Amino acid sequence: MLNAEPSERIDPSALKSWFVSGFLTGVILLLIPISYITLISSIWDLPILWGWIGIAAVVTFTIWSAIVEPRLKMRFWRYEIRENEIDIQHGIFIVRRTLIPMVRVQHVDTEHGPVMRFFGLATLRISTAATNHYIPALSKEKSAELMGQIASLARLSDEDV
Repeated sequence: MLNAEPSERIDPSALKSWFVSGFLTGVILLLIPISYITLISSIWDLPILWGWIGIAAVVTFTIWSAIVEPRLKMRFWRYEIRENEIDIQHGIFIVRRTLIPMVRVQHVDTEHGPVMRFFGLATLRISTAATNHYIPALSKEKSAELMGQIASLARLSDEDV
């Protein structure tokens, strides 16, 4: 069964959420080179070229984090909840596949920041004794459903041991 990719994908609204997050991060980071150009370079007579290089770097980073990376994440994130295990696959350049046995699951919770909350999304966190795993950008309804399903299956697996 490991040869077949997990069948479930994250919510399509994640693209909008990640775009907004990436864009806001870029705007905040842009304040650094702009401050350098307007304040610091004039006070200490430093080359203004460094500020323009900083702006180019921030714009490049913003295009990557707001447009390119979200599309790649959408394409490569997969998960599947099975009776005995949780199968998570992600990665853009290096694809990582994780199988989490239900007997190892200690607890499951959700989290969401202001941008994800605005788009009705949440991240599902799965904790084992050794590590924490997550499935990002699920609808709140889907994350609540999966949280209940995993908790139930983990409880059943624990009773079988």
